[in-house]
Amino acid sequence: MFAKKRKLGRAIDMLKVGEKLEMSKKIEDKEILLYLGFTDDSNPIYIQHDYASRTPYEKPIVPHGMINGFLSSAVSMHLPGPGSVIKKMTLTYPKPLYHYGTLHLSLEVTNIDAPNHLVHLSVRGADELNEEVISGEIEVAPPYPWKPMTFDAGTFENF
Repeated sequence: MFAKKRKLGRAIDMLKVGEKLEMSKKIEDKEILLYLGFTDDSNPIYIQHDYASRTPYEKPIVPHGMINGFLSSAVSMHLPGPGSVIKKMTLTYPKPLYHYGTLHLSLEVTNIDAPNHLVHLSVRGADELNEEVISGEIEVAPPYPWKPMTFDAGTFENF
C-alpha cells in the first residue's frame, strides 16, 4: 500500500511559460449550501434573496472563498497538478458571481523560478457574460519528483 506509486502533477522541469488551463464550473444551490454548511458562514448576502435584493448586488452572490476553492482545485488537480502546494495568492474580485452563474477560470504560467521551486500563475475568472469576477496571481510549489520509500534510510516518524 505505501509503496504504491500515485499519480503526481508535473514537476517544475516539465512546465513551460505560456502554458494555460481553462475550465468552467456552473454554480448551483447544492454547491453553495454545501460550502456554507462546511464553513458555517451565515452571511445573508450569500443566500437570503430578500436581503440581497436591498443591496447594490440585487441578488445573492457566490462566496469569494468558494471561488478560491475552485481555483485551488484547478491548481492541485490540473496545473501543475496533484502534489502542488499554493504558497501565495493575490486576488481581486471586480464583480460578483451570482447564483446559477458559470465560472470560467483561466490560469497561465507566467514565470518559473526553478532555484526556489516556484511557478507563478496568472488568474482570470469570468462569468457567463464574460465579465471578470476574479483576477490575480498565484505562487505554487509544483510537485516534487517521486521518491520510493527505500530511498531514505532509517525509520519514518509516523511509524
